[in-house]
Amino acid sequence: MSSLPLSMKTLLQLSPHSPSLTLTTSPLPVPSHPSDVLIKVYTTAPCKGELTWAAAFPDVIPSTKTPVPSQDLAGVIVSLPPAYTGGFKPGDKVYCRIEATRPGAAREYALARISELAMIPKNLGWIRAAATPLSSLTAWQALFTHGGLNKEGLLEGKNPAREENAKKRVLITGATGGVGSWAVQLAALAGCEVVGLCGPNKIAHVKELGASEVVNYKETSLRQWASPEREVDVVLDMVGGKTLEGCWFAIKDQGKMVSICAPPESARPSHLVGKEGVNSNFFIVEPLGEDLTEIGQLIEAGKVRPTVDSVWSFEEYGAAFEKLESGQTTGKVVLRVADFDE
Repeated sequence: MSSLPLSMKTLLQLSPHSPSLTLTTSPLPVPSHPSDVLIKVYTTAPCKGELTWAAAFPDVIPSTKTPVPSQDLAGVIVSLPPAYTGGFKPGDKVYCRIEATRPGAAREYALARISELAMIPKNLGWIRAAATPLSSLTAWQALFTHGGLNKEGLLEGKNPAREENAKKRVLITGATGGVGSWAVQLAALAGCEVVGLCGPNKIAHVKELGASEVVNYKETSLRQWASPEREVDVVLDMVGGKTLEGCWFAIKDQGKMVSICAPPESARPSHLVGKEGVNSNFFIVEPLGEDLTEIGQLIEAGKVRPTVDSVWSFEEYGAAFEKLESGQTTGKVVLRVADFDE
């Protein structure tokens, strides 16, 4: 630790009630939890809307949190807890999602917990590694933890799980976004029939990711598209609002509806008839390194991949967040925190 700098570049949110950011200097973070791992950050990926979280969810985001944004990171382990005897070691290249209740990774050094960490797949560089944790974990947990699909269907060859998944139609809204692009790939890989919702200029991309059918929301709403023969067994909503409302017309009786935007029942049309026994769920991703390790194995095997929209220098943070919030991204926006060749 003696070779470490005394201070580091840090991106801070000036107020929980404003999206204004400033790039400043601060002391290096000091481990204070038995599971804290100090990591030199190479890249990080912010999440759309995260600058509103502290004000919108004061019961979740503690007022004592140092307001460093961008919870996804890829970097190198600098130090581990003294009592740690597991498989990680200093110098390992790791990536993770830092729980949103703690300071993020838009700084040169950050603290993550051992339970959040996974080794970066050998075929991922720093940029695509930072684009992976939040989006892939959210899609993974939406499909396999909350959506009722069996992850054993991801295994090659015929197996009962894959045959069961093959009976399911899965509708994924926001299919070219950070989470949606992962959800399309994973659902298709697990054997499901995938329907993606996107704009007209992204239809080919969604099909390339694995969707067998694509709905162009510019031409038709989900309410207009839905019919008994088109109903789906599982909905994964990444958009909310009117789109989530439209999903109710597309879901089957006894289907599963999962949203990362709002409780699906809050968007159910009051005049809607039927749709009995729908299991609806709103969830917040858990930053589990064990899930990210399984995803990493699929990445290393070349079966799934992250989608990067754009890459920005640390000093271009303002433009990066503006692009992120534009709603016109395909995949993730990534910030280069350290200098590196790739």
